[in-house]
Amino acid sequence: MKIILAFTTALLLYFQSGDLATLRNSYTQANSSNTNTQSFITTAGKQSGSNATILGYKAAAKIMEAKIAKKGRPALVKEGATSLESVIAKNPNNMELRVIRLSIQENLPKIVGYRSSIKTDKTYILANYSKQSADLKSYIKKYAAQSKSLTLEEKSSLK
Repeated sequence: MKIILAFTTALLLYFQSGDLATLRNSYTQANSSNTNTQSFITTAGKQSGSNATILGYKAAAKIMEAKIAKKGRPALVKEGATSLESVIAKNPNNMELRVIRLSIQENLPKIVGYRSSIKTDKTYILANYSKQSADLKSYIKKYAAQSKSLTLEEKSSLK
């Protein structure tokens, strides 16, 4: 059953346009299985342009590629993290980039050492949540529901 669902998801993602909503949806499911991780990597790879948010998802795809790679994992994480940090440095007020980085950092093993912005991003997200679009608020709420770094009180403040 899981194989059929994964295959159907992959087909849908292949035939859908490469818009931000598709990328977001694929990203939210990417950590649940290796098949979904590969689907996200493929979806992100098909994106073109210089939109900061899309570049952030592409950097996240590079980091997540390390999850399923057999060799070169540290290099993939380093390349993706460097790229993500560069995009955020150029776009420090992009909320979605902060959410991407927070989700990556809280899910990587501590031994990787890429965890320095968890508190900063969490504070930024909580302080600027109310200023975001309805779509982005919905996306952040979904992320927050499963977040390891947000407390129950912080999660409930996201309305």
